[in-house]
Amino acid sequence: MAIDFAGLKRLAEASAAVKLACSCHEAGMLAWQAMPLTLELELDQFEEVASLVEDPYAEPMFAEYHPAGTRLTSDDAPIAPRYYPANLSHLLRCVKCQRHYLRYTEGGGYFTELRIRALQPQLLVDAPL
Repeated sequence: MAIDFAGLKRLAEASAAVKLACSCHEAGMLAWQAMPLTLELELDQFEEVASLVEDPYAEPMFAEYHPAGTRLTSDDAPIAPRYYPANLSHLLRCVKCQRHYLRYTEGGGYFTELRIRALQPQLLVDAPL
């Protein structure tokens, strides 16, 4: 199920309002990073609730959106749903605290890696292509 920008923004704001202590929040995950699977943070702690992938059959775009000179690994990098890697992401919800995260699969020549980032409303940008 795809989600539009308004819906994504609402979920980001709801996520930011959660005050409950949880291992997902304690893990940080402000910037895109490899999914830290530990005893305190498991993949089954998250449920997929939506997708930012507009057309799963279209060739993905790998252009990034960094007008202020941030990088993919910057904590303050914008989250622009039409740009990489948000455009390949799925929206996850922590089943313990209800915070939301974005996850995509990074693929290289010889590896794949799940990457995750907290959905932060102040970083969402509805940037056109």
